[in-house]
Amino acid sequence: MERHEQQKQSPSPTQILRRAAGLLTTQGKPVRAFQDAFKPQCDTPAPECSQRDSTDSGLRRSLSNRLSKVRAGPVVRAISLRSPSNNTQIRKRHGRALSESLPHTSNIYSLTEHPEPTQTSSPISLDTVATPQPLVQQHSFQTIVRKASMADVPVPELLQHGVPMTKVSPGSQRSYIFRLDADQGQIIWESKKLRIIPIENIKELRFGSDARYYRQQFQLAREYEDRWITIIYILDGQYKTLHLIASSKDSFQLWDITLRKLHAIRQELMIGLGNEEMRHAVWVRQCWKSTEHQNDQKLSFDEVERLCKRLNINSSQDDLKRLFKQADSKRSGFLDFIDFQKFVKLLKARPELDLLYKKLSSKNGGRFTFTVFEAFMRDCQKSSLAQEELRTIFLRYAKKYESKAGSTPGSPSLPSSPSDGCGDVTMSLDAFTAFLLSSDNSAFTDQHGKIYQDMTQPLCHYFISSSHNTYLVGHQLVGDSTIEGYIRALLHGCRSVELDIYDGDNEPMVFHGKTLTSKVPVREVCEAISKYAFVTSPYPIIISAEVHCSVAQQDMLVAIMHEVFGEALVSAPIGEHPKIDKLPSPEELKGRVLLKAKNLYVSERERIRTKDVVVDTESSSTETSASDLDIGHEVKEELRRAKTQNIEAIKELKEEFRKARNVFNRVRGHHQVPEKSVTTALVGAATATSTAIAEQPVKSDKQGTKVKMSAALVALLVYTVGVKCRGINKKEHYAPEHMFSLSETTANKIMKQGMVDLIKHNKDHLVRIYPKGLRLNSTNYLPHRYWAAGAQLVALNWQTFDLGYMINHAMFQRNGRAGYILKPEALRLPDKGALALRTVHYLDVTIISAQSLPRPKDSMGREVIDRNIVDPYVEVSIYTPDWAYFSCSSSSSGSSSPSVSSGSSGSGTTRAITARTSSVKNNGFNPVWQESLRLTFECAANLLDLVFVRFTVLRDGENESEPIAVYCVNLASLAMGYRHLPLHDSQLCQYLFSTLFVKCSLQDA
Repeated sequence: MERHEQQKQSPSPTQILRRAAGLLTTQGKPVRAFQDAFKPQCDTPAPECSQRDSTDSGLRRSLSNRLSKVRAGPVVRAISLRSPSNNTQIRKRHGRALSESLPHTSNIYSLTEHPEPTQTSSPISLDTVATPQPLVQQHSFQTIVRKASMADVPVPELLQHGVPMTKVSPGSQRSYIFRLDADQGQIIWESKKLRIIPIENIKELRFGSDARYYRQQFQLAREYEDRWITIIYILDGQYKTLHLIASSKDSFQLWDITLRKLHAIRQELMIGLGNEEMRHAVWVRQCWKSTEHQNDQKLSFDEVERLCKRLNINSSQDDLKRLFKQADSKRSGFLDFIDFQKFVKLLKARPELDLLYKKLSSKNGGRFTFTVFEAFMRDCQKSSLAQEELRTIFLRYAKKYESKAGSTPGSPSLPSSPSDGCGDVTMSLDAFTAFLLSSDNSAFTDQHGKIYQDMTQPLCHYFISSSHNTYLVGHQLVGDSTIEGYIRALLHGCRSVELDIYDGDNEPMVFHGKTLTSKVPVREVCEAISKYAFVTSPYPIIISAEVHCSVAQQDMLVAIMHEVFGEALVSAPIGEHPKIDKLPSPEELKGRVLLKAKNLYVSERERIRTKDVVVDTESSSTETSASDLDIGHEVKEELRRAKTQNIEAIKELKEEFRKARNVFNRVRGHHQVPEKSVTTALVGAATATSTAIAEQPVKSDKQGTKVKMSAALVALLVYTVGVKCRGINKKEHYAPEHMFSLSETTANKIMKQGMVDLIKHNKDHLVRIYPKGLRLNSTNYLPHRYWAAGAQLVALNWQTFDLGYMINHAMFQRNGRAGYILKPEALRLPDKGALALRTVHYLDVTIISAQSLPRPKDSMGREVIDRNIVDPYVEVSIYTPDWAYFSCSSSSSGSSSPSVSSGSSGSGTTRAITARTSSVKNNGFNPVWQESLRLTFECAANLLDLVFVRFTVLRDGENESEPIAVYCVNLASLAMGYRHLPLHDSQLCQYLFSTLFVKCSLQDA
């Protein structure tokens, strides 16, 4: 035993050589890539510098000690450490921890000075990866995310040249060389193809224990946890994950610290506007790095011309030569980096801003004083800021750029009026441009990110960000169930998540019942919720649970929730239920977790009974007791609609539901189901998850359709008690804590029959709306239709980035992204008269110009270079609910504005008003339109909070392709006047450098 311990403590020469792989040259000296690790670099103040010196010296000592052990040994050019075991056996034994299944496998290392990335793709044993003690100090999160320029994040040469790391995927583990390119903002490695992850596409970084879930999923030993890196990112419109194991703890720490800092900078730039200097510096370095100057660090005119074509700039050769000569200060015929910066500034000149600046300053003899600025902010920008606040903003930008730009050329040196408090200060064109591009002039009025609404009203007075089938990250029938769906939703401010819970072998499991979706333990889901619930918002989480398990596993579910959530879980004493007069507020429930589950035998007169009470075994996809006949009618209607639109749609629908029929057959079990018509198969698939009728007698556990409800589970239903919708009329009464769920189909019927009654009910009670069961591809309706009825929890499929998701995202960007939005007064106050108010409005939009429109990228994340220069145009759309149901005497909306269309069944009844500009030929970089559009729309009860505006930049002639960029905003949050809109891709990731310059004005008709 002692001998074994000694062997563990003193590594063998072979182990030492493995650790030194890639660190030494053939002469036993450190490779060039490690030089930065031995050179102290610090440009920070003394306290931070001393801390960093301590960190760096620790790392240098660690590396030096390791290298000295190897240098004393014989020089080896290549060491063969092949394992006699077969690679196919490795894959077969993946079910066990790799520390057991791969005890002696290794990789072939070549101790060369410059390892070639393309040659490092052979299987690697995780046991050969070194496990030195961590010597790099852990930086605090505050240090990592502090504001910084690119110069503040020196990327070690080791990471620039590349380090070997093990890429873990199902069934295989391979070693590749991973590089970090800070200027291009990319993680790069090469397997069969060159792989790229843009840093701005990274949604989350998880290091060490934060990624434990994935390590356990791969059944890897715990010893790899402190070197584990998981990167979650979006590429080609899909969420993807990259799992890595660093070769050493030192390498892990380098990646951890450096990547977090670079990611924090990119994330800061992707939150609206602001940081224009940093944004410009990043863009310039990215352009410089992407050019073909190679190692000479200078650009010829031909190289500059090729760069401009790649950036979609189609200027004439004469114009480019003129700008090139202006930037070539040394008259050398080449541009170094400083000259290149001058060239870029000339290239990005904004003549439209120059014209606006001169127009405003001409009112004051050519001087842009505070008086001019205040008039501009009041009259044009509709600012409500006090004069002192405006003066502070004016001086901030005017003085910052005073030393850089001086007075405007040709402007007279007349003193400003002493009464404005700004002396002789004027604002230069550069200062005015910086202001227009800053967060002080944001198009989004909630850009400050603060929670400003009253959070002390009852829960039913708020719209609550909600998710449907949160555990799914794909298809409703065959998708994967994972905790990742909960993490994504919670980090984006979701406050209500859904669990479908069934009996498991050992403990309850979460999955979509009677389908082929995978399963995830309810404990893991609860742990993920507990960890991420209050990261982005302090306000309560509502867990909407469909409980289909036995009483024993219900008790187990309750025990797990108590264990994981602790005191945060809202509960009542078993057997008791307090009388509730009104629902508590989000402020009162801060940091709390509420459970909502169904109980059929609850009414206002008949309180919860803890004996012989049953749980409805319905599925959330058909939660209201819709009959099979209704579902069949819905299916037939879908087919009829598809047939009238396109014969291809029928084929696609048939194929989709052929899969559903197969699922139905497999789930039903052990007998053959005869071949059916497509429509019958659809009904079968739908009814497989249809509701159990409440009036049926309670059956035994053995029969399986109904199960008794645990008293412990009942005790968790306090403020969110699920009940069956018995109708909304004067005869039916619901306690304040009673809430029901409606499918979009049922909700549409109720709204058609009595919209005002539903609005009245929702003023005192919570109601949840969810997508209909036929949305197998996880598409979404447009949620503002149901918000208009006062429904609080309008649940969406968060894994699908469609228009419905975009509108939901725009709504909950407000109020500090807290996930709770106070409903408009007409939807929460008792006055019925407000609902009858109808108004007509004009939204006047001038599309002025766009800046740095993005290039298209392929599925690997690389820019498509050889694509023709685009002819962009802008489409502006307004989306409103159909106000027709707001009163008995509904008036039809006039066909106003350029194009008016009603929503299809896929989106519910909504209205879209659309107008577009002409296209700008051959300019996909900085097109200028200067076109005015007017969109006329109707609004009921002054509910501008439920009107949404989408700006879409498109390619002319490619109507079916993905848009170049989009921006969607709630009209009540859209600031008027001259604004730069931050543009996003179709997954709502903000482009770092792309903006749309517009002027907006809202008027009453």
